[in-house]
Amino acid sequence: MGEIKKTNKEKLVVGFIYKDAGIFGSARKALVKKFGSADFESRELDFIYTDYYNEEMGKGLKRKFLSFNKPVNPGKLAEIKIFANKTEQKFTDGAGKRKINIDPGLLSLANLILATTKNFSHRIYIGKGIYAEVTLQYKDGNFTTLPWTYPDYASNEYMEILNDIRKKYKEQAV
Repeated sequence: MGEIKKTNKEKLVVGFIYKDAGIFGSARKALVKKFGSADFESRELDFIYTDYYNEEMGKGLKRKFLSFNKPVNPGKLAEIKIFANKTEQKFTDGAGKRKINIDPGLLSLANLILATTKNFSHRIYIGKGIYAEVTLQYKDGNFTTLPWTYPDYASNEYMEILNDIRKKYKEQAV
């Protein structure tokens, strides 16, 4: 029988998709208030990998990543996603369309796990209506994709960002 051990805390990483930088700033402020100071913020990237959000949020979307200084218990991922969804709801128009998408995940030395409300064959239910998926795995000195990895997360641009965040986490985890 395996011995149950205390889990390591992991790096909270949040991806934002938005059009209005002011809304991003307000959402960022809400997450910093909840999870503490950010230790990494990516530059603003053009979100060009899919038009999935265009009908709801419009064209010309931007993406930013934020990571937080204080590692979190991975058992809290469902609660983190629920908080992200509630924050999104604060920035909806009169028709209920979001003006920002907030995707939290956990980065460890082994992988990047994203939280979602949508079930699929490769996702695991973690409670409270939330599923988790291993989106990237760390292998041979770099993050690598899986068959279901979103095209944007498979890009070299995102991989560089996530590798930079992983370096920060590795320094903190020691």
